[in-house]
Amino acid sequence: MSDALRSVIDRLETARIVPTVRAHDAESADRLAHTLWGAGVRAFEFTATTPGWRELVARWTRQEPGGLLGLGTVTSASVAEAALEAGAHFLVSPFQVPEVRPVVDAADRLFVEGGHSPTELRAAALRGVAKLFPAHVGGLAYLRSLRSVLPGARIMATGGVRLETAADWLAAGAFTVSIGRELAEADDVPAALQRLRKRQEAGSDV
Repeated sequence: MSDALRSVIDRLETARIVPTVRAHDAESADRLAHTLWGAGVRAFEFTATTPGWRELVARWTRQEPGGLLGLGTVTSASVAEAALEAGAHFLVSPFQVPEVRPVVDAADRLFVEGGHSPTELRAAALRGVAKLFPAHVGGLAYLRSLRSVLPGARIMATGGVRLETAADWLAAGAFTVSIGRELAEADDVPAALQRLRKRQEAGSDV
């Protein structure tokens, strides 16, 4: 593993909570990103389903060089190429996309591929970090079972992870967790993140 990949993985591990910024338009996504940044979040991902995501990624990587910015819902090599050109530090997919691998390998960037079976997650984890999606199918018990047979795997839990359960996922062995819609719809995002961080620091009985 290269130093560049290791650096991104280390920063994800430090962040632990990596929000997904998904919105119907670029303005809403940008507004949520600013709110997250103001609340101390330094690692998050936009998604390729948000209109104007290329400009968002390019602007945020240029204006906030201290952040760790990814692009989610990467489902083709062409999307991956555009994301890397815009400056994304890592890419995420909800499932395996073999045609993206040579693109990210050539750029020495992290690609977090999604999966649900032990076979899929093992293959993805061997490349750096795997994405358990949708995480709520199987839940915490399934994650613990996966960790028992894949003890060294770095697994990002995504899909159905809620604000009140995120700390449980981390305590159960998730490398990172991603929260999307529920965080975006929170009345007070900074307060919601503060409560989550307190639960994380206190630990969870899982």
